[in-house]
Amino acid sequence: MRRMGSDLVKLGHGCPQAGTPRRCHPGPVPPRAGATPGRCHPRPGWAVPCKQRGVVYANEGVAMQITGSHGGRHGGGEHAWGCGTPEPPAPVPRPRTPQEPQDSPEPAAREPRVRDTPEDICLEATANAIALHPARPLLAAGDVDGDVYLYSYSCTEGENRQLWSSGHHLKSCRDVAFSQDGQKLFTVSKDKSIHILTAEEGRLETRFPKAHESALNCVLPIDNHIFATGDDGGAVKVWDLRRGSAILEARQQEEYISAMTVDGNGKILLTASGDGTLGIYNVKRRRFELLSEPQNGDLTSVVLMKRGRKVACGSSEGTIYLFNWDGFGAASDRFALRAETIDCMVPITDSIVCVGSLDGVIRAVNVLPNRVLGCVGQHLGEPIEQLAVAADGKLLASSGHDQKVKFWDVSALGSMVVDDYRRKKKKGGPLRALSSKAMGSGEDFFADLRDEAEPEAAAEGGDSGDSDSD
Repeated sequence: MRRMGSDLVKLGHGCPQAGTPRRCHPGPVPPRAGATPGRCHPRPGWAVPCKQRGVVYANEGVAMQITGSHGGRHGGGEHAWGCGTPEPPAPVPRPRTPQEPQDSPEPAAREPRVRDTPEDICLEATANAIALHPARPLLAAGDVDGDVYLYSYSCTEGENRQLWSSGHHLKSCRDVAFSQDGQKLFTVSKDKSIHILTAEEGRLETRFPKAHESALNCVLPIDNHIFATGDDGGAVKVWDLRRGSAILEARQQEEYISAMTVDGNGKILLTASGDGTLGIYNVKRRRFELLSEPQNGDLTSVVLMKRGRKVACGSSEGTIYLFNWDGFGAASDRFALRAETIDCMVPITDSIVCVGSLDGVIRAVNVLPNRVLGCVGQHLGEPIEQLAVAADGKLLASSGHDQKVKFWDVSALGSMVVDDYRRKKKKGGPLRALSSKAMGSGEDFFADLRDEAEPEAAAEGGDSGDSDSD
């Protein structure tokens, strides 16, 4: 008989261990030695009701849960085994056999891929000018918004980094150039100012706010203290940083100064102008020397060739004009390319130059004998603004209107030999690809694949008479 309000319930009926109404365990169940009746040791024949779920029955001094489970005070979420009875041991995991698959480890990080050339650098605006550091893998770029950036580049994938940017110019940045020791960066702008920044931090060190009467177009460091600038009005100035002013001023050309170069001694300054003339200035004597005859179209670039014995100028008509060092008055030779314009030009070796054109193709050209060797790279459908070559002559950088700076491997050009004999080639054929990323003429993606079948070392000839002698 049960007393519902009592803490103890008399056993006698409904025992789960017996099918008939009788006592579950006839006779008293003595407690174990040393144990006293209590919560875990109910009196014989009595059971302690579970406070939450189920009933605990007394069986030889062991308290057992029959139904339900809960987190009682004995822990484990179940009723604890009482009366000194040890808890059941925790299951021991069976050791794996060698045949059983192990837990797959986390995949190791993929090592970065090493490329032949650095990845393209994407800019926020078109870069008017780029320059490569003379000793370190650094590239400076000035864009049409007046911002100047310095990047570190690497052939390891994902390692190109922007180091700093400068927004001191109020208008478009026209040209950038590193000093010969690489410690300074010169920039000129349409706002007529000259800025000299530290290459390491991009800190503005020196500023000439109204350096010219017209917008500046180009800058050329001559040594660690002397540099030259040219503007849109044809004026040329040579500056001395120790004095903080110009030591030579002249305006002998009528149109913009597009490019400048200097001989190995830093004595003779050559300037190309939009009026088609080549200007010669003596830096040591601080005076103007000579002006060449005007050529067809604008002279857009000027470089030294053949160990300084030849001067090559590119023109807006797609022609390269050659001058003898001692005969600047008139061009000694000309070489017409199958290109709409020649917008920029850099020397790779004493005989080979790379030229950038309006059609977006970068051509390698040999001078004397005059040959178009092939295509180094391209900005498809976008004009090329400027080219820059690394100090070792193995890497070429180009900027175009696609707002990208691209890199090209030109190491193979150093070992190229062009003989005087001109091999006959099909007129109007695609340019030979000279790098792994070049796509022939830049118009046909598979042009370089077809051109590989031709065993020619030199591809394209000039349209006008060319000189094969020095």
